[in-house]
Amino acid sequence: MKTIFKTLAGAVLACSIAAVPAQAETRAEKGQKELAKMLEGRVAGQPVSCINQNRTDRLKVIDHTAIVYDAGKTIYVARPSDPRSLDDNDILVINRFGSQLCTSDMIRTVDRSAGFMTGVVFLDNFVPYTKAD
Repeated sequence: MKTIFKTLAGAVLACSIAAVPAQAETRAEKGQKELAKMLEGRVAGQPVSCINQNRTDRLKVIDHTAIVYDAGKTIYVARPSDPRSLDDNDILVINRFGSQLCTSDMIRTVDRSAGFMTGVVFLDNFVPYTKAD
């Protein structure tokens, strides 16, 4: 009986460990698809380190992929150095060092439900994508 229990416990543990990476890949793939859909019909421009961000309600986190700022005709995409640091269920807390949003600004993530800090985000440059005429 103990042998059967140990075997079953081992099998359950192995399945749960194997499921975690698959879920992370799925979230990243889903995020990539969402971003690709947003970029349809747009042309990439020269990357910039800072953007004018007048409205914070236009900032969107794409799960395990990027941060996107919608400035109307142009959207700016900044990918983090570690995409796993972005969770669309977290809230971004941005400590700016000027009037613009820059890659050097400190960005922390906070759990939406519990309110505790979940990590930090380090962004690469913002790539502007403009609608093709």
